[in-house]
Amino acid sequence: MLEKLFHVRASGSSIRTEILAGITTFMTMAYIIFVNPAILSDEFGAGMDFESVAIATCLASAFATLVMAFVAKYPIALAPGMGLNAFFSYEVCGALGLDWKIALAMVFVSGCLFTILTFVRARELIVKAIPKNLKFATAVGIGVFIAYIGLMKAGIVSFTGTPIFVDGKPVGLSTSREIIPELGNFHLTPFLLAVFGLIVTTALMARRIRGAVLIGIIVTGIAAIIFREVTPEKAQLKSWIPVAMPKWPESAFALDFKGLWTTAVIGPIIILLFFDMLDTIGTLIGVGGRAGMLDKDGNLPRVNRALLADSTGTIFGSLIGTSTTTSYIESAAGIADGGRTGLTAVVVAACFLVSIFFIPLAKLFGTSPCVTAPALIAVGAMMMTVIKEIQWDDWSESIPAFLTIIIMPLTYSIAHGLAVGFIFYAVLKLLSGKGRDVHWLAYLLAAIFLCRYIFLPWKFTAG
Repeated sequence: MLEKLFHVRASGSSIRTEILAGITTFMTMAYIIFVNPAILSDEFGAGMDFESVAIATCLASAFATLVMAFVAKYPIALAPGMGLNAFFSYEVCGALGLDWKIALAMVFVSGCLFTILTFVRARELIVKAIPKNLKFATAVGIGVFIAYIGLMKAGIVSFTGTPIFVDGKPVGLSTSREIIPELGNFHLTPFLLAVFGLIVTTALMARRIRGAVLIGIIVTGIAAIIFREVTPEKAQLKSWIPVAMPKWPESAFALDFKGLWTTAVIGPIIILLFFDMLDTIGTLIGVGGRAGMLDKDGNLPRVNRALLADSTGTIFGSLIGTSTTTSYIESAAGIADGGRTGLTAVVVAACFLVSIFFIPLAKLFGTSPCVTAPALIAVGAMMMTVIKEIQWDDWSESIPAFLTIIIMPLTYSIAHGLAVGFIFYAVLKLLSGKGRDVHWLAYLLAAIFLCRYIFLPWKFTAG
């Protein structure tokens, strides 16, 4: 039956190889079960319920990966995307002040738009419109942003000031003097545990150990238990038992579509859509190339089916209560172990479903910043690897890329970085006499971002 469904032998693989490849892929991306809830439940971000998001993460990952397995038949796994979850939590909910229920509705809309664009084959237009160097810069900037969040959560970077509360929610720091970042207190146990976790994780990465980030989380979590930084009481659990019957997530079907009737949501929805499309297409081409799945023109066969898995996964994920779902580059690990068919993806999906029963373990470790922070820093470092692809010797390309990268963490805003990058790209190309090299849609996006700054308030205000 499996042979008939996935043509395993015809693909040069075996059922045993596909199963092992699926386990490998899951091990390399299972950190998302800890990290995604940690980001979406952050009190400075979306402030969602950790346990609900963890369950939603597993369900959305399993659903999207199964669609990839049976519709596209590729050994590619999907889960809520890093960077996209940070934008959801810290930009849409944190900076704009939108409730997470409205943010979920925005993710739903972006998923629907992605599905429509897939069917009308408009993806080529969008891919060609985004300048190549800005694509790389966006990935790098998000990596720096995520690492920056990790450094702050770990206490490695700290600020002098007192919290500002709006409606009982901490939104920033206030101080009588200029806020300057500084090194944290290395005498504190959480600081030392985070540094220990970062050393363990990056050492495993340097030795190319599969599942380095997940192993780092577990090792750091065990160390945190020894030093009493991780306890059931702190995680709001009743006992140390790491297994429990899953509950229906509170965030499921909680979308607030009424909150979409404001101009403040237009920009974020477009950004969610573009991030998802670019991330997915880049991953599909990258992973497909490593697996030898691309045709002579460098295209991935059945790409529309693969994109459908992503867009429907995003829609399902928003309904169940998590941020945008996307294809994972970690799928390359399973492909390197011989995975060639959708059976690999089925195994990954099965692992995510089994993980639902281990949500107490995810909550025990995931609610402790010193445990998850090293993972955020490590993932940020991984996302920065494409910085070498940026064309640094062309100032009309490198300056917009640099501004995109640097503005994201310094303004604590992915949207600001992307907007400034587009605006400067269009302006510098025109002034350098290279205006014809820019796609008309890139000019349109630059104009939209510029008008957004001039005519509309960046912050969302209810009523």
